Amino acid sequence: MDLGIEARVALVLGASKGIGRGVASALAREGARVAMASRSLENLAEAAGEIGGETATFQADTADLERMAALPADVEATLGPVEILVTNTGGPPPGEALEDDLEAWRAAYEHLVLAPRVLIEAVLPGMRGRGWGRIVNVGSSATREPILGLALSNSHRPGLRGFLKTLSREVAADGVTVNDITTGRFATDRLAANWGGWEEMHRGAAAEVPAGRLGDPGEFGDLVAFLCSDRAAYITGSSIPIDGGLLRSV
Repeated sequence: MDLGIEARVALVLGASKGIGRGVASALAREGARVAMASRSLENLAEAAGEIGGETATFQADTADLERMAALPADVEATLGPVEILVTNTGGPPPGEALEDDLEAWRAAYEHLVLAPRVLIEAVLPGMRGRGWGRIVNVGSSATREPILGLALSNSHRPGLRGFLKTLSREVAADGVTVNDITTGRFATDRLAANWGGWEEMHRGAAAEVPAGRLGDPGEFGDLVAFLCSDRAAYITGSSIPIDGGLLRSV
């Protein structure tokens, strides 16, 4: 199936490992020109070398909102204007509802809500002017079912989801789609850290995920590639689960 994204310029956040790397790999495989952004240039260089295709690497930390605002212009100078934006900001540290101080709450808000908003504000005028654009957010199942011990994520991610839904209605007629992915459990270092190790993580997935396993970042990348395609032009404003059947809600 031709997805129609060959030579499209894609900016992927958190692209050095895990889900972001899986997304970057899938887009590169479909012929997109992929700007891979992350905090570590060393990790990015290794990932880009293994992914191949037409890629470029950019150091960027979502905690730095000024860098987020400037990043799309840097990408444009190297690869061209951003036509596909994948906001993958990771997640804040675990904690109970009243465990973190107000500074941690402010930091989580900037990280999970403001960083994607700043990036979108930078790329959206060009997308609307060209009549084509794709924005995909790597979200969490916490927007549907709060996750025990992840108070910051449970509280802030639904706010971003509300922003994305609002935006999707405003730009749909301009050829720009905006979608959020309700992410389940994937085999990543971050999930392993939250679960206390890879063995515990796999054991938990086998017991609790109906599919009996963790998701592979490559599977996540395939979903993103489709949502960014011409074939998915009528899908917007959606929150799409990819979780092996983990969510219990209807």
